[in-house]
Amino acid sequence: MINLGEYNTLEILRDTEPGLFLGDGDEGEVLLPNRYVPEVFEIGDKLEVFVYLDNEERPVATTDRPFIKNGDFALLRCNQVTDFGAFLDWGLVKELFCPFREQAFKMTKGGWYLVHCYLDDETQRLVASSKTNRFLDNKELFVAQFDEVDLIVSHPSDLGMNVIVNKIHLGLIFRDDIYKDLSVGDRLKGIVKKVRDDNKLDILLNQIGYRNIEPNAEHILNELHDNSGFLPVNDKSDPEQIKDLLQMSKKSFKKAIGSLYKERQIEIKEDGIHLK
Repeated sequence: MINLGEYNTLEILRDTEPGLFLGDGDEGEVLLPNRYVPEVFEIGDKLEVFVYLDNEERPVATTDRPFIKNGDFALLRCNQVTDFGAFLDWGLVKELFCPFREQAFKMTKGGWYLVHCYLDDETQRLVASSKTNRFLDNKELFVAQFDEVDLIVSHPSDLGMNVIVNKIHLGLIFRDDIYKDLSVGDRLKGIVKKVRDDNKLDILLNQIGYRNIEPNAEHILNELHDNSGFLPVNDKSDPEQIKDLLQMSKKSFKKAIGSLYKERQIEIKEDGIHLK
């Protein structure tokens, strides 16, 4: 079966004037236009291609790699807005359509939007939606406390920053736990800080408790090496100064320098910390 919006590994069936016809070993066939045909090939070779609908609504293959595929999330630029909806740049010749009904906020030309790509059941077309929360589900969780997870920054809230967890769940990084600039669409690693009774997920960018000492200590050592062995902060410094300099909380900082001090890698003085 040839899947729209997915990468398919297909066999070269025949060479024709418009391009190569590829098959899935069953009855499915799709055209790979000449512009994507490799310089050297043989009938029977297999190619990995992305399959979508062309301007005539016909399945077509490409060796280009789009910025998003079916079931995924990505930050895309709006190229144009028409009476039907918005058209987004996803790296392919034909733009990705986002209907007005799927826009959390009205899109404008040149704007960037976090969207989910899915196959519309009625039209069988790939479309985008910026209403990303409706594609997430926390009823059944596939993560647990302290698990490392993949995050996509979704949108800010009064409490902090909402994030997409492993592309399936919704999580929240509380404002007090954010120690570096985050932008919608950023992809990064995180840790499940807490699973609440209602299955809401509290997320940290850093590891928790003693799990957090080693990476923060390593970060401080790297900063010391990059700054001639000295940083103008210590355990009495203002939390905001520590946050601005090292992108971590004062609590995490104190644990990290305590670990480094015990290992005799640093000296803690009134003017700051010094590399031994």
